[in-house]
Amino acid sequence: MYTSNYDWLDYYKRTTPDETALIDIANERKFSYSEMETRVGKLAHYLVENGVTPGDRVGCLALNTTDIFEIMFAVWRVGAIYLALNFRLTTKELSGILDHAEPVMVFVDQTFDETVMPLREKNTDIFWVRFDGAGGDTQYEQAIKKSPHLSSTQIALEHVPNQQALLMYSSGTTGTPKGIIISHDNIFYASTASSFSLKVNRHCVSYAVMPIFHIGALMGFCLPSLLVGGTTILNRNFEPGATLSTIGNKEYGITHFLGLPAIFNTLQQHPDCTSTDFSNLKVLVGGAESMPLPLLNWWKDNAIPIQEVYGLTESTGVGCVMMKSDIATKIGSAGQASIFSEFRIMDEKGQEVPRGELGEICIKGGNITSGYWRNPEATKAAFFGDWFRTGDIGRMDEQSYVYIVDRLKDMYISGGENIYPAEIESALCDIPQILEVAVIGYPDEKWGEVGCAVVVLKRGCTLSLEDITAHCEGQLAKFKHPKHMVEVDTLPRNATGKVLKFELRQALSD
Repeated sequence: MYTSNYDWLDYYKRTTPDETALIDIANERKFSYSEMETRVGKLAHYLVENGVTPGDRVGCLALNTTDIFEIMFAVWRVGAIYLALNFRLTTKELSGILDHAEPVMVFVDQTFDETVMPLREKNTDIFWVRFDGAGGDTQYEQAIKKSPHLSSTQIALEHVPNQQALLMYSSGTTGTPKGIIISHDNIFYASTASSFSLKVNRHCVSYAVMPIFHIGALMGFCLPSLLVGGTTILNRNFEPGATLSTIGNKEYGITHFLGLPAIFNTLQQHPDCTSTDFSNLKVLVGGAESMPLPLLNWWKDNAIPIQEVYGLTESTGVGCVMMKSDIATKIGSAGQASIFSEFRIMDEKGQEVPRGELGEICIKGGNITSGYWRNPEATKAAFFGDWFRTGDIGRMDEQSYVYIVDRLKDMYISGGENIYPAEIESALCDIPQILEVAVIGYPDEKWGEVGCAVVVLKRGCTLSLEDITAHCEGQLAKFKHPKHMVEVDTLPRNATGKVLKFELRQALSD
């Protein structure tokens, strides 16, 4: 039996039907496994009735809601592929993704009606389904109400090894979005690794405040919790006071929580933090970017130790994990490879470097993507044989603990969002006053890093940060807008003409 042929919800409906599967804090909706499976079965019938076939892409653009998981599991039940859409993107950016992924159906949270309207007018071949994420009387709820139930046993599907489950887009260093292929096998191995390394079991109550269109929130710990019959709780978005209140609420009994440095820093600064009861928490995980030591020490001394993890979308979220028992002696490390994963530090030729030396972090295992959607060139470039090239620089000590040192690529992370300078530079080059531009990440207490545009202006021209912001409106999502601008006479370059961004970063930090 392939993992794609195994229906988690059908199993838990039979074995623990009354156990809570999902809780939506924003609207106080709560679903048992039996209730969730019933809604998923009805939605699956609706998908088939409206032309969704195995292998089709079905998109979803929404703030966090339990509806996302109903859509996802219904899509999987009929053998289709769930397309996760980033609600922070502009209409133009989403249009490019829809053109590349070619979904046959897209579910849209009514919050984004204005963003989606031009897309609906352009993509008339897509079947659009509107919902409110709160159980209101919408097209979505009417579909579930009126549709017959379709169980997994009523569907004859051809299942193959490594069958695709998800399609998630992440902009590449060239500025062109890449669709990352995530299979059912990838999800199974990554979820099982969380069970072994991070104590995800049937008693797990996970809480998600980060966007579920990201692999981080999805796999930390929403899907792993549902795989083992636990409970997944989520809120529409992150608000520090509400987050602390939910964590401290004994009725919910939150056991697992994933955050970014910016989230933990915001929680730490909130006046309710010191009075919050963290005693139910078993696992507190920090991911997406390196955690500053002062922040790690504060949480260790005042609440519960944060376990760092390292991974990326291409590794289905999980890669290596810092175990609680190692925090005292290995703090600052991202831990060791989780089960089913292997790590190597390699040079530019794909040869392993000696322990302690710097190189590119490479991973292989059951959780690693098979490649990029309709992009064989990018897929080929991303691997050394079976080893996936993360694009991050690090080292490994004699005990196989991984230390993240720097990014080989120019990507920086702001508030958990991967940001690729080439895309921003391409947009800024259209500004008439700019002769040359380079965008780099700049340290920021709240977001970890924000963009800094280093510009060379044409003779006699002037430019302000406000001008840059105005130019980016409608072209780039707001989290990609540079927050700083620096004017220089020339950009430092190497012999081949490539801009030396590390010199720019060093100069700005001096």
